[in-house]
Amino acid sequence: MQLNKAEQFIIEHLQLHLPATLHYHKLAHTLDVVHSSLVIAEEEKVTDPTELILLRTSALYHDCGFLHIYDHHEEEGCRIVRETLPGFSYNEQAITIICNMIMKTKVPQHPETHLEQILCDADLDHLGREDFDIIGKQLYSERKEFGYNGNETEWNKIQITFLESHVFWTKSSQLKRNQKKEEHLQRLKNLFIL
Repeated sequence: MQLNKAEQFIIEHLQLHLPATLHYHKLAHTLDVVHSSLVIAEEEKVTDPTELILLRTSALYHDCGFLHIYDHHEEEGCRIVRETLPGFSYNEQAITIICNMIMKTKVPQHPETHLEQILCDADLDHLGREDFDIIGKQLYSERKEFGYNGNETEWNKIQITFLESHVFWTKSSQLKRNQKKEEHLQRLKNLFIL
């Protein structure tokens, strides 16, 4: 598996071709997910080189479907993976694992394998971080670009519902992110207390 070439290819495509209307699902998000997935993998004691290549590749490609469509971008991402990665010496088994990981990031998330859990936690790592509000505003702006008509109050209610239903899957993310996520939830709920 030629990870470096596969990485160079997708980063270049994301830089050049992602729509400017993607205020959240832009290259910075992909790179954040790559970084977070590797941090979580280390905390989860994942050391197998092949697993780490599969994880990094799935993080790099997990939102590449946004190059062409907004809704159901995971399926489009898997189409891109199947079309692209054989050219970088990824075999069918590796591609299947990567596509399974990408599909598991679809909300609501239902990861089954350890690597799927790590990628899902990395994808939503910001829910338990200090930059939650910044990212929330980026996502709100993006959703407005793609037809969401709700105001900020309605958006905050959506965020409350999402935070209430969300779970981190790995022990390390639960330990590191749950408390801050709960603080964000309570702060949003307090906006609606008369």
